Amino acid sequence: QVRLVESGGGLVQPGGSLTLSCVNSGKNFRFSAMAWYRQAPGKARELVARITDRGSTNYADSVKGRFTISGDTLRNAVYLQMISLKPEDTAVYYCNAVRMVGPVERTFAVDYWGEGTLITVSS
Repeated sequence: QVRLVESGGGLVQPGGSLTLSCVNSGKNFRFSAMAWYRQAPGKARELVARITDRGSTNYADSVKGRFTISGDTLRNAVYLQMISLKPEDTAVYYCNAVRMVGPVERTFAVDYWGEGTLITVSS
């Protein structure tokens, strides 16, 4: 089965940098996309960055210019380089992978999630 494992979280000062890693240690699939989400206390989980199997990327407005997603969905690995971290970036960051399944046109999306890694940005 798919098992997404995140690493790289921790405590950093404002303005600092971190790089998150996510690898699938389980059965490999041809994911249509891999992404990073985050969830701050009391808030809904939100998309931070996504990379598709076509190589296209998408970022939340709040992280554009500061975060860079990279990886290879075929390798089942994704990374998130983060610079100029702000206190509002504090959250649990989750790795996400999507594959399309189902008969005929594979219209059913299956989401896989890592357990999350905590990033705390504080002085």
